[in-house]
Amino acid sequence: MAANLERKPAAGRIWHGLVAAVVLVFLLLPLLVTFLFSISTVWQDTVLPEGYTLDSYVRLFTDQRFLDALGRSFLVAVLTVALSLIVMVPTIFIVSLYVPSLEKWLQTVVLMPFALPGVVSAVGLIKLYSNPPFAISGTIWILIGAYFIIILPYVYQSTRNSLRAVNAAELMEAAEVLGAGKAAAFLCVILPNILPGVIVASLLSFSIVFGEFVLANMLVGGSYEVVQVYLYHMMGVDGHLSSATIVTFFAFVLILYVLVLKIGNRKPRTALPSEGGKEETA
Repeated sequence: MAANLERKPAAGRIWHGLVAAVVLVFLLLPLLVTFLFSISTVWQDTVLPEGYTLDSYVRLFTDQRFLDALGRSFLVAVLTVALSLIVMVPTIFIVSLYVPSLEKWLQTVVLMPFALPGVVSAVGLIKLYSNPPFAISGTIWILIGAYFIIILPYVYQSTRNSLRAVNAAELMEAAEVLGAGKAAAFLCVILPNILPGVIVASLLSFSIVFGEFVLANMLVGGSYEVVQVYLYHMMGVDGHLSSATIVTFFAFVLILYVLVLKIGNRKPRTALPSEGGKEETA
């Protein structure tokens, strides 16, 4: 009986391992083939390439058009995430702590992007912002505005969970009892405590903005070419170069997701009072 009970968890682990292996192969095989093609010299009638070279990557990183597009993508992502954090983090804090009756409305607003397909949003934004006085269609500003809306759910959820985890109400009350104003208490007490959640929201939002294509192609296209649009254009020109772009693009996004997982799995540092009245960090 005991032996049967031990065999069941072992069989379950084997089954889970097989399923995980199949999923990983299914997801990573196209990327592996793309990588092999990007470093191949000739690959036509054989299972593996007949020769290997890094010429595609050398040409990619010496292509000024690619470097400019990559820089524009970073600029758009950084400005969007910074603007979102500056606006949303204080707003979420104020609503959750001082005006909780508005929280359900805020949740409804930030979840709206999930109900709007990218194509529909792009068509509406182009019609709305193509004429004066807000003729910003085709510029970086319409892209930042659209991405600001898209990343709202991720910034909201991560920040809201962090505020609940640290018990922001008690922290604010303690800081105010010690003489701090509301702004100082938020900046010096609340913000450092929710910083891991804010960093996770930033990295997740950055990777989403960095990988988004539909809005970038429809709203700005070639007038402000970001790396996603550059990749789309290269696909019809040079297969090796576009494969190298895909692999490089995936590497950037993978690094961001690894950072998100690493920071998200960090255990919060909790201050515990000791017997002598001093605080210890656990």
